[in-house]
Amino acid sequence: MPTYCEAENLANLIPRITQVLNDSAISAEIIVVDDQSPDGTADLCQTLSQSSPLHLITRENERGLSTAVIAGMDAASAEILMVMDADLSHPPETIPELYSALKNQQADFVIGSRYVNGGSTDETWGWFRKFNSKIATWMARPFTTVKDPMAGFFALHRQDFLNAREILNPVGYKIGLELMVKCRCRNIIEIPIHFTDRTQGSSKLSFKEQINYLKHLKRLFEFKYRNYAYFAQFAVIGCSGVVVNLVALSLLLNWFNRPVAIAVAIWISMSTNFLLNRNITFSYARYAPILKQYLGYCSSCLLGAFFNWLTTMVLCSSITYFEKRTLLAALIGIVVGMTFNFILCRYFVFSKHKTASRSQKTV
Repeated sequence: MPTYCEAENLANLIPRITQVLNDSAISAEIIVVDDQSPDGTADLCQTLSQSSPLHLITRENERGLSTAVIAGMDAASAEILMVMDADLSHPPETIPELYSALKNQQADFVIGSRYVNGGSTDETWGWFRKFNSKIATWMARPFTTVKDPMAGFFALHRQDFLNAREILNPVGYKIGLELMVKCRCRNIIEIPIHFTDRTQGSSKLSFKEQINYLKHLKRLFEFKYRNYAYFAQFAVIGCSGVVVNLVALSLLLNWFNRPVAIAVAIWISMSTNFLLNRNITFSYARYAPILKQYLGYCSSCLLGAFFNWLTTMVLCSSITYFEKRTLLAALIGIVVGMTFNFILCRYFVFSKHKTASRSQKTV
């Protein structure tokens, strides 16, 4: 259990978990990973450990729910790992069902789910919170078809965690989705639970965490779809460059003659595309020397434009079908030019290998 300022809830939750473990004859260790809470969590856990199989890990430097979960899993020795929130939103009485499903039904991953038949949330949930949850669930669809991929109450095999340990790099709170994707879980079972709103303490969900979720989805897209994900981002930014070009041109025409205005608008859109690609599409390379990257990017754009022109000209002059379909030939030329530009950017301008080598030298 990852915690920060959850002492009031732990005082209730730990005895309930202990009672459930005793009643179901499950041998387990309760690991609490705390980020130096100032609310007396450490003292409380010391007291609770006298009557519960409780082990407290206090982190001094690192912060965040996802990394706290990973730290707890690193410290665990059992063959089955289970994660739940410490705010009493997840019913500990359901622990035996998750444990049994993972152990006896050959599942890779088991979720305590709000959205399967029999699952529910508190009536106090407003429409905005429900809408927010549904949108987040929909955005996770490219990775899994489970009904509650945002769940923070789940279980998996320790070996599956260990197999993926070196490639885990979550951002924000959705560590369950990270594990489902990177542990390559196929057989996922959802156990219905009633999700209860916290009554003590304050929620850690914020606008910052929603931004972190978007960053997390980007990482997962790149992990699962690799070059397709990079190309999709590259193409979207390329389309945004068209808008920047047209807006810049419409403004520049008020001060410059047409040839100069067109040239400057192209330079502005190419530069904004460079910055966006450097910080979003190829963000892993954003700490490399910017001037060298910029010159390389401009060169790749020129080569891409050349292949765009060449493809269009060859189609129009060599294939009868395109003689009177110049726009279609130009569209194909754009795709060819953009693809060529992407390849140059991906493997030369923003090369991952070069970035990794530079980082090693710095260290």
